[in-house]
Amino acid sequence: MGLLFAKLWSLFCNQEHKVIIVGLDNAGKTTILYQFLMNEVVHTSPTIGSNVEEIVVKNTHFLMWDIGGQESLRSSWNTYYSNTEFIILVVDSIDRERLSITKEELYRMLAHEDLRKAAVLIFANKQDMKGCMTAAEISKYLTLSSIKDHPWHIQSCCALTGEGLCQGLEWMTSRIGVR
Repeated sequence: MGLLFAKLWSLFCNQEHKVIIVGLDNAGKTTILYQFLMNEVVHTSPTIGSNVEEIVVKNTHFLMWDIGGQESLRSSWNTYYSNTEFIILVVDSIDRERLSITKEELYRMLAHEDLRKAAVLIFANKQDMKGCMTAAEISKYLTLSSIKDHPWHIQSCCALTGEGLCQGLEWMTSRIGVR
């Protein structure tokens, strides 16, 4: 009986969870993905299309789709939405001028039928930069407190050092099975 339970448990635990990583161009999406994967900074160039990698955290498998954030690519984001459990929205904490665009894109995604059950992790990236907005400022600007139909969490981070990224992943793992 114990062996059967262990086998069933391992099947349950090794389930893959689809994650999309979105945000405007130059927010740090790809840097975050490869920081998760290799725990190091890799030289990146603008993502055309997507990168996909599997990240394993405490027996939890996340299939992470890093989607290009250039304006010309944002209209195709919805082709990645099917079966998505988590949205990671990466915000450039220095880029005050484009925060309104980030907000528009966030609420467009949250209104999409394929994402109605998705939880949202917002990474307030580039916290190491002088004059950056805090996570609280970004949260207020994006009116995150008005989001009632999606679990969400905002996390300060620095993609280059990895600071804050583990806390974001821990929040995601804590959401699995909670619905």
